[in-house]
Amino acid sequence: MAGKREKGDRTLIPVVKWVGGKRQLLRALEPLLPERIGTYCEPFVGGGAMLFHLQPQRAYVNDINAELINLYEVIRDDVDGLLGELAAFTNDSACFYAVRDWDRDPESYAKIDRVRRAARIIYLNKTCYNGLFRVNSAGEFNTPFGRYKNPGIVDEEGLRAVHRYFTSADLHFSCTDYAEVLDALPRGAFAYLDPPYDPVSDTANFTGYAKSGFGREEQLRLRECCDRLTGRGVRFMLSNSATAFIREQYAAYHITVVSARRAVNSNASKRGHVEEVVIRNYE
Repeated sequence: MAGKREKGDRTLIPVVKWVGGKRQLLRALEPLLPERIGTYCEPFVGGGAMLFHLQPQRAYVNDINAELINLYEVIRDDVDGLLGELAAFTNDSACFYAVRDWDRDPESYAKIDRVRRAARIIYLNKTCYNGLFRVNSAGEFNTPFGRYKNPGIVDEEGLRAVHRYFTSADLHFSCTDYAEVLDALPRGAFAYLDPPYDPVSDTANFTGYAKSGFGREEQLRLRECCDRLTGRGVRFMLSNSATAFIREQYAAYHITVVSARRAVNSNASKRGHVEEVVIRNYE
């Protein structure tokens, strides 16, 4: 049964920086959330800012990025092992590029145990340029070294806080197609959808968090999923860029415009405020 949302552990924050992360938008999104949330779903979880903000006790957490879901499962299952692996890394270019290149040999990489792979993701995320998780068409991490003085590679307090939440709640992690997750939700559930955004220009497209990309056809397929959710009595809230295409696709729903700060861009002058839309199928 759905219950009124209660304040959880406010020290809980994302363990990785993610393109399009919602941490800096939570204050604007909070008033638009349902007052009561029972079963929660986030099929594009990314850095998980909304998940960690809401801290639902029953949730379906999904992302197409297998390394990211592996990281979350390792935090839940073996946080001590993860901390031990992280402590072995150093903040220098030689270590960074050696670790980054682990996935250049797929056969060898497949033999690396899941805890070391999880540590690799945190390490690269903390030490790479601008915290940008990006893979090429072969699925290989390709962001360069960031040259930070103190990137905070081992955040024991933060990782243990996430571990406590993951082990105390009924969370179902998956790495599959978002439609499969959404179509299985029961009536009365709530889904927060934060897909790769529709690009605001020809040069603004970024879908490098997974090698498959996310184009207009996927945006259309997602809208069809939302239509099915509405027909089945599942509430959703969706974030996307405020393009004419997205506004047209969701014209039948409630649309709220919010201002977001773009924090990840190779050109520092373009890290400004942009308009986004928040789309809901409920009042």
